[in-house]
Amino acid sequence: MSERGAAESTQWALLVPALLLTVLGTIQAGVWLHGRDVAAQAATAAAEHIAWDRGSDSDATAMGWRIADAGGLVGADVRIERRAGTVRVVVTGQAPLIVDLGLGAVTEHAVMPLERTGR
Repeated sequence: MSERGAAESTQWALLVPALLLTVLGTIQAGVWLHGRDVAAQAATAAAEHIAWDRGSDSDATAMGWRIADAGGLVGADVRIERRAGTVRVVVTGQAPLIVDLGLGAVTEHAVMPLERTGR
């Protein structure tokens, strides 16, 4: 093998793993960001459901679980906290990462004022 061939082989041996790590890292980041977005959507939908007096807390929790599940969030948990005139919904779960190094956890919340009804 010539010196030029050895140099090119060495370059490819260093370049290919770096490119693969870059591509995998980009995919991992995209999946994690999607998981955050799904958790935020689930929290917002559940908070709106309660704030606009459309149903019970259990209905809102079920809605949050359905949205999180449909979006691919693993082990989703939906917590509802009522405070003076507001509702806070917290959705936690795991983004389905290809290589999970313990960084797949996502937590998002939504806070909304409770609607006052004339009933």
